[in-house]
Parts: sequence; structure tokens; C-alpha cells
Amino acid sequence: MMSTHSLQTILDAGQLVAAHRPWPRVVVTAEIWKTLSEGLAHGDWTLLGLWGEQSVAHLAVYEAPNPPQPPFVKGGSHLTSQPPLDKGGWREAPGGFCIASLPCPEGRFPSVGRLHPPAQRLERTIADLFGLQPVDAPDLRPWLDHGRWPVRHPLGAATAPATAMPPYRFLPVEGESLHQIPVGPVHAGIIEPGHFRFTANGEAVARLEQRLGYVHKGVESLLNGASVEQAARLVGRVSGDSTVAYALAFARAAEAATGTEVPARAHWLRALMAELERLANHCGDIGAICNDAAFAVMLAHCAVLREQVLRASAACFGHRLMMDRIIPGGVAADLPTEGVNTLRTLIADIRRQFPPLVELYDNTASLQDRTANTGFVKPALIRQFGCGGYVGRAGGRAFDARRTPGYPPYDELEFETPLLTDSDVNARVWLRIREVEQSLALIEQILQRLPSGPVQAAVNAPGQPCEGVALVEGFRGDILVWLRLKGDGTVARCHPRDPSWFQWPLLEAAIENNIVADFPLCNKSFNGSYSGHDL
Repeated sequence: MMSTHSLQTILDAGQLVAAHRPWPRVVVTAEIWKTLSEGLAHGDWTLLGLWGEQSVAHLAVYEAPNPPQPPFVKGGSHLTSQPPLDKGGWREAPGGFCIASLPCPEGRFPSVGRLHPPAQRLERTIADLFGLQPVDAPDLRPWLDHGRWPVRHPLGAATAPATAMPPYRFLPVEGESLHQIPVGPVHAGIIEPGHFRFTANGEAVARLEQRLGYVHKGVESLLNGASVEQAARLVGRVSGDSTVAYALAFARAAEAATGTEVPARAHWLRALMAELERLANHCGDIGAICNDAAFAVMLAHCAVLREQVLRASAACFGHRLMMDRIIPGGVAADLPTEGVNTLRTLIADIRRQFPPLVELYDNTASLQDRTANTGFVKPALIRQFGCGGYVGRAGGRAFDARRTPGYPPYDELEFETPLLTDSDVNARVWLRIREVEQSLALIEQILQRLPSGPVQAAVNAPGQPCEGVALVEGFRGDILVWLRLKGDGTVARCHPRDPSWFQWPLLEAAIENNIVADFPLCNKSFNGSYSGHDL
């Protein structure tokens, strides 16, 4: 049974928060909150985020257009029905996105995860950080809190723990001939920590259960009270391999909150950096996936391509990862005159070196035997979890934040959103290959059409509390940043949400019925961020 409610109905029933841009935020009742949960469970809407404050829970929801937008439309022509961009480069309240806020004066809120499983880990995180309890939640185990913090609920009514936290309760082993294999959190390679507990029948995996949170850094606590400049640096370090995308998401949220107008050249330079970041990471991932299938020659060649991108980025913007180069109000470093030739040479080199590697991948039967039909994820699960990036698009979900809600200059550029439906390791490799090709074309367009002019503008002083939100397409998928500023311009609350929150759970599904030895291959094809998830 499908819900008869639309997001507009929900907005009309709630109390609109005036100083929130560009999406509407409404304060809702528990009944409206439950209606939203039911709509998510029915598939009417997609969960974009769920986070908390001391006495409020927030739910970000997306309503896809009906019929959905085609994934292969070039340029920005399919965006013409959306509200026009204002001079600051953000849209005034696109109707498909909203945030619902539920006051929780008694420290409780109706569980969304009871009806919609993608919300469960987010609810457990809210309970750990703020002490807000999801009523009737199916899983009340802690998630980020491993019992090592000096306080409980550090962002809520922080108190010293009265007793030690009991050992974490993994799911029990039930069934004849089943055994468990614990892996991590410390791994053999140079990799972030995470625990994976396999329940197997011989070599066949019957179930995988993850435990994450080992690299929790207290990011949201560090952001409280920070200046916009300090916060931009912190958010840019949530997940280092996505520093450009995170910095862009924070900058756009701050600009939306303050109504700051960004120079046109800055928008184009931001997109240039974002595509360079996407290019470097996809090249690295393709090689690393092949290496986990014992095909090291691809790792070597792809690592060279990644290194070339990083060196060109350093030559053009002064930093290999382009960290701290995107700032609220614009960019901190302009592209020097010689940088155009540097990047054109880079593109020419990759266009020469990359196609033979693709052919090598495609024509190596032993490699295809490992990647094809391995790590399959049901497209229905991908839709349910709102899974973005290469994991989502390899499984038929065409969502791309560069198109929806969209942001400049992508509405003036021609590009395709590659889409596959095989939803296995091989499809996730090919999706990356196609996105490399698209990023090369985008960089060429940007260099050809890059406007002149200033690259920075002063961020408007808010004068009064204001709020902003942004959704940006990183190389893994959509990154959300929600921000509230005080009247003096310091951060009252900021929540960054990594795409891995909706990808990590699907890795558990991907490995089922595969052999244990294929887990590294499946895991690398997802390449979830531990740091981005653990906050």
C-alpha cells in the first residue's frame, strides 16, 4: 500500500522555519513524523539523513520526480523545470527536498528504523551522541560508543559513565555446520579499522555483521562554537579522500545560510577540483579492486595515473588533495595561467594510457572470473537504502546530486550519468571506468569555458541565527551538510553525512552466498569510508 501523502502535504502540516535555506525545514508533530516514516517504508521517499540535537531529531527526505528524470540526458536541459538558480548559486526550496524536525522534550522520538531499516544505525548514533531514545527501535545496541569515552551522550546531557559498558552483543550463530570468523578491527594492510564478523558454512558466507566506530573523532563536538573558517577546515577533514567534496558541501551550506553570492569563476574552479578528485579516486579504486583479484599489473598502472592527477593538482592548486582550497565564499587558490596547459597535458596523457588498461581488464578472463557475478546487491535494496555513487548507479539507481538538486556550473555542462544494472563487482568497476571518461570530458569543458573574474567573496555576516543545507556529489556519492550559524557567525550546530552510511549496510548483503576469500574484492568495490562514517 502506497502512502497518499506528498512532501508538500507534510510541509503544509508542519511549522515552517523561516531562516533555513535552500530547502524548507518544518517542525512537525509525532504523528507527522510517523507518516514520514511510513512513506519511507513504502518507498514514496528516500532517506537523506537522520541526526539529532539535545532535544530535537531531524529527518532529511527526498521525493523523486514522477516520472523520474532520465539518467543519460546531456547538459542541463532536463533541469529547466526546476526553480532557477539565484545569484548565490543555490535554489530556493526545491520541492523534492525537505527536513522535518521533531521536538523531543522527554528525550524520545518514534523510531524510523522500526519501519525503515536504513535508519537503524543512524538512530543508534543519535542515542550514543545525544541520549535521545528511538521508541520501539528494533536494535538498541550502541553504535559509535564502544565504552571508551569518558562521558556518555557527549553532545547531550553529558554524564560520566556509572558502570562499564557490557561487551558488544553480536548476532548469535544458529544452524548446523556454521562457524564464525572474526576479522579486524586491525587489518594486515594500511587500512582504517573496522570489525567484520563472518558466519560461514565452510567457505560460503551465510551472514556478515559489521562493527564500525573505531575512528570516531568527535567531529560534531569540535564543530560546535567554531568560526566558519575553522569549521570549513574541520569538515574538509571528515574523510580525507573526499576533502574537496566535503569542503564544497560545507561552503554551499554556509553560503545558503548567509545568502552569500559566489563569483562565477569560483563555481567553475570548484567543479574542476571536484572532477580532479573524482578522477584520482576512481583510478586508484580500479587498480585496487584488480589487485584484490591478484592482478597487480592493473594496480601499478592505475596508481601511476592517480599519481599524475595528484601531481597536477599540486601544481595547479598548491596541494595534492586540494585540501582547504574550497572555502565559504569561493576558492582560496586561483588556477594559474600555466595550470591550463598542465591539466590539458594530464588529460591527454590519461586519454592515451587509460583505454589500453580498460581493454586489459575486459580481456583478462581470470580477472573477469573473479569480478563478474561476485558481490551482487539486489537493486531493490539499493533503492530502499537510497544508495548513491558507483554502488547505487551500478545497481540501477541514477541519482546524481550534480543534477538533482543540482548546483553550478553543472547545469551549464554536458555530461552523462552512467547507469548499469548488474550490481556486482564487475559493474562497480565499469561504472568507475565510465565516470573516469565523463570526468575527463568535464575537465576539458571547464578549461575551455572557464570565465574570468574574482574567485572569492566575503561571506555575509548573518546578524541573526540562520541555517543552510547542501547536497554535493562526491566520488562515493552524495554528501550532505546541515549547518546552523549563530548571529555572530559561529557554528551552533553542524552535521556532515557521508554516503557510506547507506553503503556500508549493503556490503553485508553483497557478501552473502559468496566465499570468504571474495570479501576483500567486494569490500574494495564498495570502498566505504570508515572515517567519514565514524565522525
